[in-house]
Amino acid sequence: MLRLFAFVLSLSSLSSFAHAKPISAEAANAGVASNSAATEGKLSTEGSTTYDGQELSAIPAAPSVSEAIAAAISQSGWTIVVDSQNTGTSNYGTNAIDGNTSTFWHTEYQPVLVPLPHNATIDMKTAYLVGSITYLPRQDGQSNGNIGEHVIQLSPDGTTYTTVAFGTWIDDATLKTTTFTPFTARYVRILALSEAGNRGPWSSAAEFNVYTASGSAPPSPVGHGAWVYTIDFPLVPVSIALEWSTGYLLAWSSYTPSSFGGSSGTTTYTATYNPATQLVTQAIITNVDHDMFCEGLSIDFNGKVIATGGNTDAATSSYDPTANDWTALANLNIPRGYQAQVTVSTGNVFTIGASWSGGQGGKNGELYSPSANTWTELANCPVAPMLTADAQGVYRADNHGWLFAWSSGYVFQAGPSKAMNWYLTTGSGNQTGVGNRASDTDSMCGNAVMYDAVAGKILTLGGSPDYQSSNATANAHIITIGTPPATPTVQTIGSMAYARAFANSVVLPDGTVFTAGGQVSAVPFSDATSQFVPELFNPATNTFTQMAPASIPRNYHSVSLLLFDGTVANGGGGLCGTCATNHFDMQIWYPPYLYTSAGALAARPVINSVSVASVAVGKTFSITTAGACTAFSMIRMGSTTHTVNTDQRRIALTPTTTSGTTYTFTVPVDPGVAVPGHWMVFALAGGVPSVSKQLQVTLT
Repeated sequence: MLRLFAFVLSLSSLSSFAHAKPISAEAANAGVASNSAATEGKLSTEGSTTYDGQELSAIPAAPSVSEAIAAAISQSGWTIVVDSQNTGTSNYGTNAIDGNTSTFWHTEYQPVLVPLPHNATIDMKTAYLVGSITYLPRQDGQSNGNIGEHVIQLSPDGTTYTTVAFGTWIDDATLKTTTFTPFTARYVRILALSEAGNRGPWSSAAEFNVYTASGSAPPSPVGHGAWVYTIDFPLVPVSIALEWSTGYLLAWSSYTPSSFGGSSGTTTYTATYNPATQLVTQAIITNVDHDMFCEGLSIDFNGKVIATGGNTDAATSSYDPTANDWTALANLNIPRGYQAQVTVSTGNVFTIGASWSGGQGGKNGELYSPSANTWTELANCPVAPMLTADAQGVYRADNHGWLFAWSSGYVFQAGPSKAMNWYLTTGSGNQTGVGNRASDTDSMCGNAVMYDAVAGKILTLGGSPDYQSSNATANAHIITIGTPPATPTVQTIGSMAYARAFANSVVLPDGTVFTAGGQVSAVPFSDATSQFVPELFNPATNTFTQMAPASIPRNYHSVSLLLFDGTVANGGGGLCGTCATNHFDMQIWYPPYLYTSAGALAARPVINSVSVASVAVGKTFSITTAGACTAFSMIRMGSTTHTVNTDQRRIALTPTTTSGTTYTFTVPVDPGVAVPGHWMVFALAGGVPSVSKQLQVTLT
């Protein structure tokens, strides 16, 4: 049985957690009331058979509460121990495992108001391979006691508990499902750290149910990595960005936590995951009048998240992690949604395409200047050369470009069209076609990752010829770009084991590339034909190795990012109202490099210090480690939505001098290679990476 890495919380330690201020009950409920509309512009209602005018299978509704309970492990013979119960109103702990949704457990509030945290421990009397639990809040029309922040722990013996999930549940009466890596357990413990609406120090539950895993126990992490825990979010994380100042993961959905659409939406639901405290807090963004769903996304030289267009098709907003605040910026000249954008070597932000909103066609390139807060249309950067031959025409053909910043203000467009192009973003712009991506097809909602920026190497993976109702490929290519606008070289390599559309790919400190999720047949809001087995690309051999299988489908609207500690956050999928394919969670994957040959967690090298907080391109910096290290790299912090992450790129670092365990490096002089901004610096010993230190690369 896989030994999951656990941060095991004692009850005494829970009260010391630093809780960020939650949103009010009124604010939380305001966005939940309208969740029945699952409309992304052209998807009319839940269960509709048409999406963007094309016939599809009806989106399956989420199982009813009675259906979910019927599928659970029988509660017969179970016992439960709770820290508190309100006996005066018969709100006993046993009500949470009696199969009756009309009764509920409530912690004591009279004559004594018992403070948080609270806990409930279930003894199922028999050990099962457990794969998920559900929590049903009270169903009497009241909300007091809805559990918000929580921890879920499992135990085979009632003595040693392993944390398999934590996070924050949304504040409503719907059934909450938490799925995790299968674990053999007899005991289930739910720790309630907060009340979801901040109404008081109590907890309540109509029902807790437990479900067996559909598969088998996960393999040893040796060579396969491991999915170590699940993080529950109070929204479907469709867009995410890494905050350079804290290492927090910022996530957002749309104008509601679980659906999108609405032509007048000017609100965005967000949530923040803090890896250090394992807490998820939430906020509703209204001050910028921007529903940021389906936006263009990138991080600028100063580490600010720049979000453009989307459901509010002309708006531009920025998020400053140091101030924890969103600011409205100048509007786009060309309204857009589903665009890719990229921070270029000049410090400006380039975007192109995106006919999902703001009208169809003519979504030529334009450039944002952060210093002047202005958008300028680039007359000579037409979108037409990068269109795919999508069955739905330009509405889909200009979506989700694979854009890479490069030298002298150039941007390389590697896909998803099979046609490749250089775009110059200075002056009035320029476009140069450089042929097709070998024999590849159009590869909408595939992946492209610059895993070796110094060599200009880009790995492309999967995707499908049409956006939807189209079979994905397993195709893989390596594009090597040089001095623009020269034609790049394209190498066709061995395919992935699995065809994938809507998957996500992340470059790791050692130069390997992790790809997770996706489906064989690209159908938005469907979990059919899901690919659960991730793959790891090895650039030394140009081959793929299958990793430990995930337990949650990750398809349309899923996301992935590298975290400060060299692990990967992979989550989301759905955002379709009351459908069955909403995934309010993320899972953390530990790559194989974090394990010894015996399957234990490896000792990690340590970076004691970095000589400077910022360094200009072409200049030097040093790091001092606690012991000898054999390899080094830096990876630009990422942001991603709809399979696109134009920020991430990796630079392998070679010391120019070494003195003991102090190593000195020179940053590449080309800002098209070492794009200014915030980077994670890693040291590796025996292939095992350190936790990163942060370094800002500047233009001068």
